[in-house]
Amino acid sequence: MLMRDDLDYIMIKVGFKDYEIHVETYGKGQPLIILNGIMMSTKSWIPFIEDFSKDNQLILIDFLDQGQSSKLVHLDYDQSIQVEALHHVIKHLKLEKINLLGISYGGEVAIQYALKHSEYVEKLLLFNTTAWTSPWLKEIGHAWKMASFSGESYYATTIPVIYSPSFYTSNIEWIENRKKTLIPIFSDKDFIDSMNRLTDSAEDYDKRKELRRLKTKTLVVSSDTDFVTPVLEQKLIVDSLENVDHIIIPNCGHASMYEAPVLFKSLVLGFIKDQTEFKLQ
Repeated sequence: MLMRDDLDYIMIKVGFKDYEIHVETYGKGQPLIILNGIMMSTKSWIPFIEDFSKDNQLILIDFLDQGQSSKLVHLDYDQSIQVEALHHVIKHLKLEKINLLGISYGGEVAIQYALKHSEYVEKLLLFNTTAWTSPWLKEIGHAWKMASFSGESYYATTIPVIYSPSFYTSNIEWIENRKKTLIPIFSDKDFIDSMNRLTDSAEDYDKRKELRRLKTKTLVVSSDTDFVTPVLEQKLIVDSLENVDHIIIPNCGHASMYEAPVLFKSLVLGFIKDQTEFKLQ
């Protein structure tokens, strides 16, 4: 069992405007900040904490309206508030250089942060991330909101397509246990209201024209059966960057960290540790 006391665990609430941001730090070394996908929280990363904090200061953050951070009830907002909140946390922790990993919604915020505060970002890691909310992704968001009237409907609309068909079928017992856990959560009005606000906050996200300004060393990771953010969306990012590596995980869906955890960890740790610079002679 993971013993947080053995990993230099610190949990703090960072004040930001009228809100509080939930932050957890583990270990010591070069800071690695992980930004959650839209349905995730800091708890989603428990299986990865030990490996990611062994040689790094791992920093987990719940976005506003997510997890244990403040809920933005009655506030109409976009992702810029998440970017601002992230920068506030980085300044509060007195960090000078970070490695920044984002998956899905978190990757969108990571792109915006790296564009605005590139001097703080050593390396950028983008898993299952898009540069814009395409018509495809916008309709998915609309479907989520339309299904939010019941926990069962929300589950059926959001969860199956997050996984690849092969993973879903071969891990059906695990899937069914997740279903029993998630439906009560999805039936909670406060949770669903937060999810709808988070979904709305990405409605007008579009950084396609700005990507060429991004010079940070970047790893882009796709999954070949990702039905939420298809591979072509990551290729759009890759084609816009100069200093980039691109990996496509086979037989994997949108939740790549759960479907391919060993590969996920290897890609993250290998990329942030690598200091090699190859020059053609």
